[in-house]
Amino acid sequence: MSDYDPPMDPLEILFEDAQLIAVNKPAGLLSVPGRGAHLADSLLTRVQAAFPDALLVHRLDRDTSGVIVFALTPHAQRHLSMQFETRMTKKTYVARVWGRLEPKQGVVDLPLIVDWPNRPLQKVCHETGKPAVTEWKVAKYGENETRVRLFPKTGRTHQLRVHMLSLGHPILGDPLYAEGPARDFPRLMLHAEELRIKNPEGGMSLKLRAKVPF
Repeated sequence: MSDYDPPMDPLEILFEDAQLIAVNKPAGLLSVPGRGAHLADSLLTRVQAAFPDALLVHRLDRDTSGVIVFALTPHAQRHLSMQFETRMTKKTYVARVWGRLEPKQGVVDLPLIVDWPNRPLQKVCHETGKPAVTEWKVAKYGENETRVRLFPKTGRTHQLRVHMLSLGHPILGDPLYAEGPARDFPRLMLHAEELRIKNPEGGMSLKLRAKVPF
């Protein structure tokens, strides 16, 4: 991994009420602190500086941007965590991938597990991997690249990155899984565009969105 040099963007709050807060995570910022003082800066610590009661519910990879939600009460944390665990949430990501992805829509159903000798990399393994499913839909084709919407049905580590790689179309700018010209981009071209959840207070559906920055 490259040296940690997180962006200093101000907090961009997408939604806030008494139960939860949704923010737009910039690429390059850890969701939670890592091990050691040099990895102490994270979205969680920044959110807690402004909202001391904020509690972790889920994470995004350091290099991924987009919608992330934090609970503001223990009740909301339990409620939201259960929604993620039972796959009641609906997530939409936007990615730019290498090459021309065809057909225009499909499903990747490949089990994933950590690649122990090469941590933090993940790999497909039909013997020991945990189920992982991603639907995709092409948004548009560019010059030797494809903009695609990704709909993960499970939440495995690096799921979208490994699933796109398995199709032969790594996500552009991926420092772990892309090679050659596909890697030569200023950031990982993966963004959590939309998250649909139920509000822990009253159960109303919430659609949280963060504009795609690329």
